[in-house]
Amino acid sequence: MIVIGEKINGSIPAVADAIARRDTAFIQQRAIAQANGGATFIDCCASVPESEEVETLHWMIDCIQAVTDLPIAVDSPSPDVILQSYGFCRRPGLFNSVSGEGEKMDKLFPVLAREKDWQVIALLSDNTGIPKNAADRLRVFDKIMAKAAEYDVAPQRIHIDPLVEMLCTSEDGIETNVEVISTIRKRYPTIHITAAVSNISFNLPVRKIVNLGFTVLAMNAGLDSAILDPTDRDMMGVIYATEALLGLDGYCMDYIGAYRKGIFGPIKKQA
Repeated sequence: MIVIGEKINGSIPAVADAIARRDTAFIQQRAIAQANGGATFIDCCASVPESEEVETLHWMIDCIQAVTDLPIAVDSPSPDVILQSYGFCRRPGLFNSVSGEGEKMDKLFPVLAREKDWQVIALLSDNTGIPKNAADRLRVFDKIMAKAAEYDVAPQRIHIDPLVEMLCTSEDGIETNVEVISTIRKRYPTIHITAAVSNISFNLPVRKIVNLGFTVLAMNAGLDSAILDPTDRDMMGVIYATEALLGLDGYCMDYIGAYRKGIFGPIKKQA
């Protein structure tokens, strides 16, 4: 599983406060914790007014790179901000994100055509918003893949986000997400499929339990990338266990290795 660490995001009140105070130690502690927890990428989102975003991302990226060599997901709703900010990264990372909305693909895909070691998250939304059914989301997916092919951006460089919405307001549970994920996985075996896992549990009690259950179901459908908290040892344990159960971890070597590294945390012995 590709794990995109979600803990350095200005939409989190504690992170917003640290950004406002330019608290380098706070940002770096979160980066170290996520790296130690097993993150593949560190997401970096400022969530400040666009006029302040590039300068803020520059500071945040410098903070992160001072303590870890993990690649960074440069996260902004503005493609212009991403284009101005990705050069602060010392190694190729992840553009977060493009979609079928506006000119985002036409701005970012030409850069991806040139920066061939960079990857991108692509959201299945367009100018109409988030499609309500699987068929319409797959139509957006087809448009994204057509544009990617136009610029020679290979499927394995793309992380498709089917857009997970709140379970408590969903009419079909996760049926739409499962259909979208499984269809894309069958059509493009090498593409990555990602999700912001915690979106599923908004406004529900004991959110962690819902997140864990969703992760297992989504991985079974073909999810191989996720935006989540890598310091959550229960979540990381479930991910490693699910990969082993799905036959993606030969002889459970990754599971055993993660256990030995302490990624799961202390395990209570069964009576």
